[in-house]
Amino acid sequence: MKLFRKQTSLILIALGIFSTALFSSCKKDDPVTPTAKNIAEIVASDPNFSLLNQAVIKAGLVSALSSGSLTVFAPDNAAFAASGITSATITSLTVAQVADILTYHVIGSKIMSTGVPASDTVKTLQGKNLYASKNANGVFVNGSKVKIADVEASNGVIHVISTVLTAPTQTIAEIASGEPNLSLLLAAVVRAGLAGAVSAPGKYTVFAPTNDAFIAAGFPDEATINAAPVAAVATIVQAHVLSTSVFASDLIQGQTVGTLQTGVSLLIGTTPPSVKITTSANPASNILAPTGVNIVATNGVVHLIDRVLL
Repeated sequence: MKLFRKQTSLILIALGIFSTALFSSCKKDDPVTPTAKNIAEIVASDPNFSLLNQAVIKAGLVSALSSGSLTVFAPDNAAFAASGITSATITSLTVAQVADILTYHVIGSKIMSTGVPASDTVKTLQGKNLYASKNANGVFVNGSKVKIADVEASNGVIHVISTVLTAPTQTIAEIASGEPNLSLLLAAVVRAGLAGAVSAPGKYTVFAPTNDAFIAAGFPDEATINAAPVAAVATIVQAHVLSTSVFASDLIQGQTVGTLQTGVSLLIGTTPPSVKITTSANPASNILAPTGVNIVATNGVVHLIDRVLL
């Protein structure tokens, strides 16, 4: 009986030592997985997002960026500086103004960089569309490059971008109407009966010749345009319009893109940025950088050019 008790005690001691060793081994070898931060927490903890964080707090969006499933195109401090926005600027804006800016950077679903299409529009929480694209140059929104992609959060993903985005408020037609240097283009669009097309929802690209470009092409005034046959003017105008959004960042040297004019395509140049009708012997039309590039509309994008495409 004593021997049995002694053996039992030895077995229990051995089991205790084994159990202690086992649990000690588990504690040492199994790292504790930290809880992933949500988007608001990532922004708040990164010094490079200090201006964005200030804007998030001012707009009262901390809670909104802490839950759900979201994609945030996040401008860092360098992007705010490039856009001319300082801490004082954010302080001077109203809560509604800051919220309007920030919600244009947020999509109500999680989109990794691998899910960004070659060219498409996506609705933001602000209500207006962003123009997203992906090509050999990288991933872009409204022509702004994604500098750091796929920063995962517990409630979505962050893509760091190089400028602060501004939501468009005008259609392509309204932009042309409000720009005196495009008055002859507007006259040609109206003459061609295409005003409705460039006012309608979509994701168009218009390579817009300036008044000087029309004058050089033999259309010195609206009367000359109105005297030309409607079909001829329509052919010219349609050759300047693409049915998809193409920002400067999407231009690929030697690429050809189809226009609204059946059978007419444009040849893209990048040094300098330019377009020309593929079969034309005329010189290429240069895109007037930097101010005439990537003029964002609610239904597409406009680039000013220095020659009419003929």
